Amino acid sequence: MTTKKVKTFDYDKQKAYSLEEALEMTKKFSKTKFDASVEVHFRLGIDTKKGDQQIRSAVSLPHGIGKTVKVAAFVAPAKEAEVKAAGADIVGGEELIEEIKKSEKTDFDVAIAQPEMMRFLAPIAKILGTRGLMPSPKNETVTTDPATAVKEIKKGKISFKNDDTGNVHLVIGKTSFENQKLIENFTAVVDLIKKVKPNKSKGVYIKNVSITSTMGPGIKVSL
Repeated sequence: MTTKKVKTFDYDKQKAYSLEEALEMTKKFSKTKFDASVEVHFRLGIDTKKGDQQIRSAVSLPHGIGKTVKVAAFVAPAKEAEVKAAGADIVGGEELIEEIKKSEKTDFDVAIAQPEMMRFLAPIAKILGTRGLMPSPKNETVTTDPATAVKEIKKGKISFKNDDTGNVHLVIGKTSFENQKLIENFTAVVDLIKKVKPNKSKGVYIKNVSITSTMGPGIKVSL
């Protein structure tokens, strides 16, 4: 099997391209031998030092991200069968929490929990928190309907929040995706980012948007 060589590319780092152009370049410039992820990065005009300007939510991508998401569900015994049937990969309550506390292993991508289970999560809150796995009502991973939450996550619902510099980073698919699917996923993300704009955010809210592949260059997108 011969490996296709990627030619040296040239583009204007300061120019904002149309979404279609940016996606074409993102795919062209991807150098990985594997099916790279396509990421979108937002630079927002928010003051991250103020609690009322934090961005944290969840978005349902029409076409998922091209990856099987492993879900852990912290639920009461009466709900275990229901969330397993919905597709949860790891299910449990206090015993599961104790197991994670001892091993510090978190072999899952997303965690959901019933509200009544949150007090039991305190001993592993630091473990989950530092890995971005702590369930939260803000991204709808603390819920009275855990089975539905599991189904939605399995179908392509992803959580996100801003980092300390006011940026938001999300995966919207793979380079193997058809452009139309990436466009629809991108549009769903942009629509929600606009919707969750903090009321007290002043000035330009979305300062910059760029798309990139894993290890690829960032391509600015014109909204």
